[in-house]
Amino acid sequence: MHFEEMWAALAPVGRSTSSGGYFRQPWTSAESELRAWFAEEATRRALRLETDALGNTVAWWDSAGGPGQSDAVLTGSHLDSVLDGGAYDGPLGVVSALAAVDLLRERGVVPARPLGVGVFVEEEGSRFGLACLGSRLAAGTVAWDDVAGLRDRDGVALGDVVDGTAGSTLLDGVGCFVELHVEQGRDLVDRGAAVGVGSGIWPHGRYRFDFTGEANHAGTTRMEDRRDPMLSYAMTALAANKRARLGDARATFGRVAVEPNGTNAVPSRVTGWLDARADTEQALGALVDAVVRQAQDRAGRDGTTLEVTPESVSGLVSFDADLAQRLAADHAEGDWPVIPTAAGHDAGVLAAAGVPTAMLFVRNPTGVSHSPDEHADTADCLVGVSALADSLERLLA
Repeated sequence: MHFEEMWAALAPVGRSTSSGGYFRQPWTSAESELRAWFAEEATRRALRLETDALGNTVAWWDSAGGPGQSDAVLTGSHLDSVLDGGAYDGPLGVVSALAAVDLLRERGVVPARPLGVGVFVEEEGSRFGLACLGSRLAAGTVAWDDVAGLRDRDGVALGDVVDGTAGSTLLDGVGCFVELHVEQGRDLVDRGAAVGVGSGIWPHGRYRFDFTGEANHAGTTRMEDRRDPMLSYAMTALAANKRARLGDARATFGRVAVEPNGTNAVPSRVTGWLDARADTEQALGALVDAVVRQAQDRAGRDGTTLEVTPESVSGLVSFDADLAQRLAADHAEGDWPVIPTAAGHDAGVLAAAGVPTAMLFVRNPTGVSHSPDEHADTADCLVGVSALADSLERLLA
């Protein structure tokens, strides 16, 4: 099945009829349908399926050495989405990987090393709050006991949805990982290039800010008598924006919860989640520290209290430089540009765990991502498939 046909088959799954965005949260019907589709496509290609207890899956094209051979090449991405997300973030890497297998076979490639097409679960952290949860557990960078108690917005615990006590052996024998992804920015647009190679991932983290005040009547409580945590939160969001702009960093309060969440009530509690990113770990630390200081100062003046909890923090990830240069050089279109990204990926988890890792990015004409407006032109996607096949062929030789 060609790229376009596979892409058309995925297009309706989990798509909102109102916004046009995607709701493909892990361990829901939409995401389960996608994983079933992947299994069917793997079977169509006579690939050997291997799945761990969490739901991470690899479809193996075994070499002459058969299953269990070491130094395997892994590619792929994820199928889950953010809430009301775009079509390309994740699935583009999975569909392109399957299409690349088809292209390699058309070229007559016989792999000297096993090639796997992988799908990691809960990459976005959209349900249980920890990004790249599936790849972190597969790589052993987090322990099951530390995450089994994570709860979604409905209070359901991860351990009640899936049992990960058995661990994962999916990455055993993997010698390198190449992830193709839609670019989540405009670097390739500015360079006039359809494909780029990743150099690394900015440090980034998610931090929960809990502001606590005093619930009261919106009409009868004088402004000077209030202990309003919404004011503390609002100033903090503005402060984060200003600090990030001054430091050429990124700071976003994209999620907020209010209690009791009544129109005619001063809130008793406001919780906001800060997503912060910067080009160095020192810059990230300075950004978060500055935001916390201003938040604490404002809380003191508002008569509220603040507790800050880092929910996940990832350091600077540098992809394998030699591997990146090998993949970037000597193509029909010329050398592909090598660019950084401020977005987190499963590739970053595997790289941090010691697996030689590279990323390929496909041009996004608007740079919009995590949105229904996310897009990549079909012509560029096909260049991406060819680029991935070229990269895998070099690694499999």
